[in-house]
Order: sequence, then C-alpha cells, then structure tokens
Amino acid sequence: MNRISHPFPPVSDEESRILILGSFPSVVSRQRQFYYANRNNRFWKVMSIIFDEEITDRESFCHRHHIALWDVIASCVISGSSDSSIRDVVVNDINGLIRDSKIHTIYTTGKKAYDLFEKYISCDLPVISLPSTSSANAAMHLEDLVLRYRVIVEETCR
Repeated sequence: MNRISHPFPPVSDEESRILILGSFPSVVSRQRQFYYANRNNRFWKVMSIIFDEEITDRESFCHRHHIALWDVIASCVISGSSDSSIRDVVVNDINGLIRDSKIHTIYTTGKKAYDLFEKYISCDLPVISLPSTSSANAAMHLEDLVLRYRVIVEETCR
C-alpha cells in the first residue's frame, strides 16, 4: 500500500459556521474529487431531508448554509476506502481553517473521524460525533441518521 494524499481542498469560506469532518475520502470521492461522492453514501440525502431542499449543487449548498466540509486526514496509508486500514496518518490544519472563518462547532461523520480528531487535533471548539452515513454503517437506518443530523440545521443559523 502506498501513501495517498487528500486530493481536493476543503469547502469553506469566511462565513462558515460549522465544520463537518470525515476521516479520509473514499475511492469514489477521490475519483470524483468531492466529499461523500459515492452514491451509496447517505450524507447528501440526509442533508437534503434536514434542510428540506433538493441539492443540485453541493458546494453552493454548503456555502449557502455556512457549512464547511473537510477531512481530518491530509495523507495516510489506506487500503481502498476502509477506515479500519488507515495507518501513518498526517492530519490537515483544522485550526488554520477555523481561524479563517466563523466556525463555532465541529461535527465528525463516524467514529473513526472522531477518534482521529481527538487523537491528533487540539481545539477549543465543541466536537460532536455523528454516525457515519456510509453504506458500511448499514445498521443505522436513514430515519435514525436524519434524527441525529438535525442538530446541524440549528447550528448553521446560530
């Protein structure tokens, strides 16, 4: 296995209020050069439901709702898309991103992203672990994901 670097930049601007962090892009996301790009990942479906809108342009949606997207990992050794195979982690400059925005709350999508954040990043902002929207987390039904992710809507208005 070779070291892989994160292939695309964060979605963020100076008006971002919340930061949603994954661990590292899946193979499909790396190929398509955007976050949660695998059609089996339920992230965008959940966002569409909780904001009650059809999402036609994912990046514009994030800017409109003051959501920043990024991943904890800048580079690592990984087998395919398997979080459990991640080794030799180099993290992104999360604090640098936060400094250039109005971000007040961080959410992680899945246990691995949360664990990596806690291990490698020192930050004074609240960090809330949300369940993974990946199809690998099939035990979590869409309705349950929607209930857990609704907190994001309130935070983007704050």
